[in-house]
Amino acid sequence: MSDLTFSEPQSHIDHFDGLPDSILLLIFNRIGDVKALGRCCVVSRRFHSLVPQVDNVVVRVDCVISDDDPSSSSLSAPAISSSSDKSRNPFSNLFRFFFGGIVKPLQLFTQLLNPKRPASSSSASSALLLSEDSDAEHGGGGGGGGGGVTHHSPTQVLKNFNEIRFLRIELPSGELGIEDGVLLKWRADFGSTLDDCVILGASAVFRSPAYAAAADAASCGAAATGEDNGSIPESFYTNGGLKLRVVWTISSLIAASARHYLLQPIISEHKTLDNLVLTDADGQGVLCMNREQLEELRVKPLSASSASKRTQVPALNMRLWYAPHLELPDGMVLKGATLVAIRPSDQSVPAAMSKKEVSDVSWVSTAFEEPYGTAAKMLVKRRTYCLEMNSF
Repeated sequence: MSDLTFSEPQSHIDHFDGLPDSILLLIFNRIGDVKALGRCCVVSRRFHSLVPQVDNVVVRVDCVISDDDPSSSSLSAPAISSSSDKSRNPFSNLFRFFFGGIVKPLQLFTQLLNPKRPASSSSASSALLLSEDSDAEHGGGGGGGGGGVTHHSPTQVLKNFNEIRFLRIELPSGELGIEDGVLLKWRADFGSTLDDCVILGASAVFRSPAYAAAADAASCGAAATGEDNGSIPESFYTNGGLKLRVVWTISSLIAASARHYLLQPIISEHKTLDNLVLTDADGQGVLCMNREQLEELRVKPLSASSASKRTQVPALNMRLWYAPHLELPDGMVLKGATLVAIRPSDQSVPAAMSKKEVSDVSWVSTAFEEPYGTAAKMLVKRRTYCLEMNSF
C-alpha cells in the first residue's frame, strides 16, 4: 500500500490582490450604483482609494423634499415613510404656482397633476435626497455609527468622485401625477437653456383584441399613413382635449426646466462629465446633456426664472401631430395620440441648410424607446401643425 502524503496547509490568499487596478475599476464601473460603491469603500484601503476613480455612476434618489424643510440634511427612518407620499409628486406646488400665471382658465391643470393630493404650503423649490445607513461611506467619504438613516443630496454623495464621465440620476417617480391609463412621456435636451423637447401623450392606452387587430389591419394602416382632410380632427378640441394637451406641454416643460436647475451644482463641480441623464423610475421624463451642452452651461450660466428655482423656458416653436386612434404593430392602441416637437424660436438655422434638412424630424422619431418610438414614427407621417409659445 502506497503511503498517503499531505501537503502543508497554505496561508489564505486574497485573489483580489492579484488583480490590477484597471480590472477592479472595470468591475466598479459595472456596479455603477453609488450606494453599492459606498459599501465597497469600507471593504479595504485599496477599494477605498479606487472607488473615487470610477467614471460611470448611477444615483438613485430616494425622496425629494423642500429646500426649506429643516430635516433635509438628516432624517430618521420613520421620517422617510412619512415623507414618501410627499415625494411622490415633488413639483406639484411648483406647477400650480406657474400655471396660474400662464393659462388662467385651465383649471384642469391641478387636477391632472394630482387629483387626490391636497394642497401643501411647502416651498416651490425642492431638493433631491438619498438615504443611507449611518455606518456606510460615500465614494471615499467617512461615515459615523448611529442606527438611523441619514439623507444626503447627490451633490454631497458625488463630491469625492474625481473622474465621473457618465452620470445617471434617477428620481423615485415622475413629477406629473397623471391618471391611470393616461400616457405622458417627454425627453428634453439642455445646454444653458432648452435645446429641444419631445412630448408624447395619449388620453387612453389599451390593448386591441387579437381578432380586432387582424380585422382592422387595413383601416389602421391607412390611419397610420397620416391621411386626413387638412384640418385638426374635431376630437382634438372636444371634451377638453385641447386644454389637456396644453397642460401636457406646459407641465412637461416646467418639469424639465426644474430638473435642469437642480443639476447646476453637480455640473459645475464635475468638469470631466461627458454625458448626464436625469430620469425617473416611472420612465415619465428624461433630461439629457452631452459634453458640448455641459460645457455650454459652465461657460454661459443658465437663465433662472424669476418666480421659482427653475431654468427659464425660452420662446418656442412647436410642431404637433395628432391621431384620434393609433394602433401600433404590437396591438397597443393610443387614443388621442399626440406628439409635440419643441425647439427655441431663436435657434439659428444655418443658411446652407436645405428646406428638407430644416424639416427633418428624425430627432423626434428616435426620442423614445419602444413601443413608443414606433408611435412617434407613425405620428410624424401625419399632417403637421405649427404653434408658438412665449417665454415663461
